[in-house]
Amino acid sequence: MPSSHFAKRLLFTALRAGFRLTPMPATTRDRLRQRFLDRHADLLPPGPRGQAGSGSQVEHRLRTSADARAIGFAPHRAGNLPASLPATVVAFYLPQFHPIAENDAWWGAGFTEWHNVTRALPQFEGHAQPRLPGELGFYDLRQPDVMRQQMTLAREYGVGAFCSYFYWFAGKTLLEQPLRQWLADPALDLPLCLCWANENWSRRWDGRADDVLIGQQHSAADDLAFIAHVARYLADPRYLRVDGKPLLLVYRPGLLPDAKATAARWREWCRVNGIGEIQLAYVQSFDRVDPRTIGFDAAVEFPPNNTTLDPITARQRLLNPDYHGDVHDWRELARQSMAQADPPYPRYPAVNPGWDNEPRRSGRGRVFAHASPRGYRDWLRHAVATARRRFPAQPLVFVNAWNEWAEGAVLEPDRRLGHAWLEATRNALQAEATPDARPCAVIHIWYPELLDELVAALRASTIDWRLVITTAHEREQAVRERAGQLGLDAEIDVFENRGRDILPFLHVANRLLDEGVTTVLKLHGKRSTHRQDGEAWRRELLDKLLAPERASRIAAAFRDDAELGVVHAEGHLQPLDYYWGANQDNVDYLTRRLGIAAPDVETDRFIAGSMFWVRPAAFRPLLDAHLEMAGFEPEAGQLDGTLAHAIERVFSLAARSGGFTVKSAAGLLGLADTVPGPYPYARRSG
Repeated sequence: MPSSHFAKRLLFTALRAGFRLTPMPATTRDRLRQRFLDRHADLLPPGPRGQAGSGSQVEHRLRTSADARAIGFAPHRAGNLPASLPATVVAFYLPQFHPIAENDAWWGAGFTEWHNVTRALPQFEGHAQPRLPGELGFYDLRQPDVMRQQMTLAREYGVGAFCSYFYWFAGKTLLEQPLRQWLADPALDLPLCLCWANENWSRRWDGRADDVLIGQQHSAADDLAFIAHVARYLADPRYLRVDGKPLLLVYRPGLLPDAKATAARWREWCRVNGIGEIQLAYVQSFDRVDPRTIGFDAAVEFPPNNTTLDPITARQRLLNPDYHGDVHDWRELARQSMAQADPPYPRYPAVNPGWDNEPRRSGRGRVFAHASPRGYRDWLRHAVATARRRFPAQPLVFVNAWNEWAEGAVLEPDRRLGHAWLEATRNALQAEATPDARPCAVIHIWYPELLDELVAALRASTIDWRLVITTAHEREQAVRERAGQLGLDAEIDVFENRGRDILPFLHVANRLLDEGVTTVLKLHGKRSTHRQDGEAWRRELLDKLLAPERASRIAAAFRDDAELGVVHAEGHLQPLDYYWGANQDNVDYLTRRLGIAAPDVETDRFIAGSMFWVRPAAFRPLLDAHLEMAGFEPEAGQLDGTLAHAIERVFSLAARSGGFTVKSAAGLLGLADTVPGPYPYARRSG
């Protein structure tokens, strides 16, 4: 570490320790913290740096497209919501997606947030930038139909209201046109509330810069002018209300000279001018005070602001060696939020579907890696339960955000995952799926005639299977004909011939996990033009995994032991150093991408042959990584070293990282396990 960085870290640590030990009211503490960060951001010590790749390493990044679809992509789907939603989901809404004269002058003609979005570049391996819009496209909010489409999507997927930022600067408003259109068009009937973004508008995007483009002039007169201006919104019958009172939010009450006096002025003006009582809340973006001490009614959480997480930047392998941003683990953000105790004051819970402000801060962005729709769904479900417990009369849950594209906090469809975040929102508002204990066999077929043997083994097990067959487009017709001849009631999923049996299985496992399936048997033909022992390998695996005296007992074990993750054929759990040279770099990339510990090549093992029983939840770290399909090499008869081969080597690592057990079939059933020895189906590297 350079001496200047070391000195800065010591100084900052000393100042922070002294600040924390000094007794003062929370409002004073927040105001002083904000003032210090505004004026002395240069004293913040730099975080850890990522790793520069070496010349011998393969650089893992997509080079053909910035909008490649990933595992877990969700198309638009009709769905059902409960007749009575368990809570109102309120999504923060950014109205900046249209040009205005001020932005033309400050940033260049025609500037909108889309300019930031499209300029972003990936800074480290697995960094999904640029993130591009899906079906709504690069919209212009001057067109009323855009907000109509947004509101239709929101309603369809369970979002009950937008909380729009409102930009007021001492009598001048910016970016108000979309809100005026909502006010003028009763057909735009999704409820809406306002959040006054009461910061200065500066040349930097984090609210802490001295280069002010347009500033606030907070005063008693400005308080009254503001409330008089927004009164027409508060009076609209569509406006979001709490206990019949219009809900008005302030982004940073700590910037007000006297927030309590401001609240009193607003309340009195509304009483006198026909609005009536109002509900005031503040956003915990910088402030964390009891709202009642500043004359407000409630606070609103605002993740990821006001959180402190250890960075994981040092583990990232950089694509840009000059990257000076910070990377955090989004999963830890969600865990901390769900584990926190209730504050002693009213606070609405909020969740976040991801964060990455690289588009606004090129090469210095704050990135929360490992965000996933499924993790967001779980967090939102927890927040709904919290809101119902704390605000039973009218539970509200906020989401940051609907369309913060330049900060990576987006529910709207994107090109990589489609409607997955909206689908997760809808799922969180429904009752949890009842676990489906019926075993599901997933068979990948390239040679249709092998279906006979695999189906015969399944039938001999006497288990009532749900059957999913995956194949490639060029084999679809032959596979369907064979399945018909065998009288199979099977789901047949067809994919591009890419990723061998692995990529199709990940697609199906992702779907089965969402459907509540608890037990899956993964099978495939094992025949290949590049090896002669595929038949023997397949039959040995089938015998150890599916023999009638074994199969029903293995299925019962998955029903009885919720921590059982994977069951493999004994003798087929092999050291990672088989063909390690060809796979090491890909496995290293995958463990970083999944956010799991790097393997110990001396002790860790992998399941050779990629046939096993699995609980889909055990592979959640792998499924929630949403690997891009284009990252899997096109089929070219590769013997080893592909991404699919590497995934085969992380299956058991992923399961153990989630707390699931990995057992051999013989060990599970109390039978003698195979004595370790030379593996007949692979030779050891080196």
